[in-house]
Amino acid sequence: MRQYIVDAFTNEPFAGNPAAVCVMESWPSETSMMKLAMENNLSETAFIVKEPQGYRLRWFTPATEVELCGHATLASSFVILNYYEPGSDTVQFNTVSGVLTIQRNGSRYEMDFPTYELTEIPVTDDMEKAFGVRPLKAVLGLDLICVFEDEEQVRNMEPDQILLTGLEGRLQNATARGAEADCVSRSFCPKVGIVEDPVCGSAHCQIADYWSAELGKPVIEAYQASKRGGYLHCEMRNSGRIMISGEAVLVAVSEIAAKLE
Repeated sequence: MRQYIVDAFTNEPFAGNPAAVCVMESWPSETSMMKLAMENNLSETAFIVKEPQGYRLRWFTPATEVELCGHATLASSFVILNYYEPGSDTVQFNTVSGVLTIQRNGSRYEMDFPTYELTEIPVTDDMEKAFGVRPLKAVLGLDLICVFEDEEQVRNMEPDQILLTGLEGRLQNATARGAEADCVSRSFCPKVGIVEDPVCGSAHCQIADYWSAELGKPVIEAYQASKRGGYLHCEMRNSGRIMISGEAVLVAVSEIAAKLE
């Protein structure tokens, strides 16, 4: 089985968010996929099988299977469109989150993703203790989004991972207005076995949606301020969807020697 390591949301290696992409002829057991994801120890390992209905895509963190992952979808589309369907500029993946369509547009890969209903919730002392800074506002969708006064608070925070697990949401995101981008954010993921996701596409289905409404802008240029860093171009659609796009670069190709049952 061939495995690709791709850095997503960047145009240079060793930046953005790395994902492992495994293209297989048939599905191994979930136990085997989970073990390989743990072995890779990246925020996501993507598994792809071409079925009669088209490509099926699944995502695993080192701790669990997840229902949506942006950067690993970008990495998967990069692999399929460059190494398996080089004559095509479009690929569709069947996933538990529905059919995801990715379009190559120059150096970017545009992903058509769902948005999530966002509900404002009270800011709590537990949020302040977990992040180390008191948020100005909190909204909840699939993930928790805490809005802070300025981007330096977001860039410099060192949240308590144990306390984060007691907060609402799949992920716990910190965001603020940006000086050079529309917004700056960081995504913490202790509930799924990740301390911090370097650049999180699925979180921006909510973060960009929030800032689009807040700023009155249909297009949001977002920067994820992790140590690796990455840029996301986010465009709201009237149908309750969002187009998130970014670049990607190949880092490595390997053959998996171990047998996956």
